[in-house]
Amino acid sequence: MNFASDNWAGATPEVMAALVKANDGAAPAYGSDALTRRVTGLFSEVFEKEVEVWFTATGTGSNSLGLAALSRPGGLVLCSSEAHIHSDEWGATEFQSGGMKLVTMPQVAGRVSAEALRQTLSRFPEGNRFGVPVALSLTNATECGTVYAPAAVAELAGLARAQGLAVHMDGARFGNAVAATGAKPAELTWKSGVDFLSFGGTKNGCWAAEAIVVFSPDKLSDLAARRQRAGHTFSKSRFVAAQFEAYLTGGNWLRWAGQANARAEQLRVGLRASSQARLGWGSEANEVFAVLPRETIARIRLAGGTLYEWPAEGMGLTADEDLVRLVTSWATSPDEVARFLAMVG
Repeated sequence: MNFASDNWAGATPEVMAALVKANDGAAPAYGSDALTRRVTGLFSEVFEKEVEVWFTATGTGSNSLGLAALSRPGGLVLCSSEAHIHSDEWGATEFQSGGMKLVTMPQVAGRVSAEALRQTLSRFPEGNRFGVPVALSLTNATECGTVYAPAAVAELAGLARAQGLAVHMDGARFGNAVAATGAKPAELTWKSGVDFLSFGGTKNGCWAAEAIVVFSPDKLSDLAARRQRAGHTFSKSRFVAAQFEAYLTGGNWLRWAGQANARAEQLRVGLRASSQARLGWGSEANEVFAVLPRETIARIRLAGGTLYEWPAEGMGLTADEDLVRLVTSWATSPDEVARFLAMVG
């Protein structure tokens, strides 16, 4: 019963088969191979637009290098207080950008409202002495398992672009967001005003395969140099390309993401029916947050289950309860969820 993280799951059968196939023979290095070029075209098909694709090894690499390409003295990046770039990346954006500052905004279950963005933008009028907003970063699916629909992305991106900001989307779980909303990848990104996307594959069945997908190349500068300096330029690029080809072909990525989301929904349904547990809030993607008795958490761990306690300030928990995060993956089985729910009661 692994609900600690979708990072714990292995690679999908299609991805593993593609890696073995790519291992046959020799190929030009550093992205000049035919497979890497072919995969760039595949990304363009998925997003219904010619795009630039820059492979990276990690989501943190994609986020920080993409945002650093917007850097300027006194530059500010606006993001949710729950954003991965703020809470989990150890100042990577600040480091890669040479000192740009992250400015956090209040959120509800991971999502930033248009009003919160308006209020934050109003703090930095032209001519102020505190900094210049250069980018809005949105996470979809969010760190709280919720998603932004295209209309919400468009509203936030419209406000940002009206003030001259570029719009970045952290898509570590982008497949889960697409599967949850039913929207097309283009509708969730450039058609709604997103300039570049950190496209995640690792959490959904790839192995160290991430990418910066650029929809507005005129807004980002020196990505090739920045990626090289950061050590994210793959010499054997074909092995990343092979994964993405297997991942994207035939909609495999959305099938696996949909499976992870379905297991999360199975969890939500069971937890709503439980007399011993309750949901912390509603979510739509593959992360579920639940309040459980501490005794139940200990019993699940004793049985080999994995999960993480989560900060729960202001939620009114009793001394015998904890908020936990449960993450499903492409590999989570219905039986795994059923056994967990049986232990919850």
